[in-house]
Amino acid sequence: MLKVERLTKTYGVAEGRSLTVLREVSFALGAGASLAIVGPSGSGKTTLLGLCAGLDQPSGGTVELAGQSIGTLSEDARALVRNGAVGFVFQNFQLIPTLTALENVMVPVELRGQGGAAAEEEARGLLARVGLGERTEHYPVQLSGGEQQRVALARAFMNRPKILFCDEPTGNLDGDTAQAMVDLIFGLNLEKRTTLVLVTHDLELAGRCQRILRLKGGAVVSDEIL
Repeated sequence: MLKVERLTKTYGVAEGRSLTVLREVSFALGAGASLAIVGPSGSGKTTLLGLCAGLDQPSGGTVELAGQSIGTLSEDARALVRNGAVGFVFQNFQLIPTLTALENVMVPVELRGQGGAAAEEEARGLLARVGLGERTEHYPVQLSGGEQQRVALARAFMNRPKILFCDEPTGNLDGDTAQAMVDLIFGLNLEKRTTLVLVTHDLELAGRCQRILRLKGGAVVSDEIL
């Protein structure tokens, strides 16, 4: 489902110098697998996640996502791959403030021109699954942080993703809400057999994955199968 080979990312900085934030990272994941990417701040975790999802282009190496090499694709072509195979749960939710919870969840299918009664029924079902069946017509500003994160999770699974990327999915949540979110992510992951890749500082959360990839200074320092 995801194959990364010798992935490197370098940025240009002042006076012709460069900064390498990711150094020849390699790993592969099959369908239904779960991977946690951990490491100190600045170790390259979010950069790696963005490259795996095709949100950015590597300086070197290759990414194969859902059976397709994405390194040579245009941004529009990468967006099509993401829309057809990828779900995201971001730390800052990234909900559209002018849309209701229901409308936010339906965004992925609307972008594919697949809206309608059946899609709306599925979106309502996902919101009920995450405990928001009574909040479908509420706007993001009317929802708590935990509720917004659950809308984002429902939206991610509305895409029926083959792979789900989560960037610090519990970073803005209190203890009880964070635990509920974790249970939902792994429950839906098992139910839908969706490959899961998450970035986290929470080692307890990482321990629920089948595998932990540790980064330091942009390089893999350990790759542990649990």
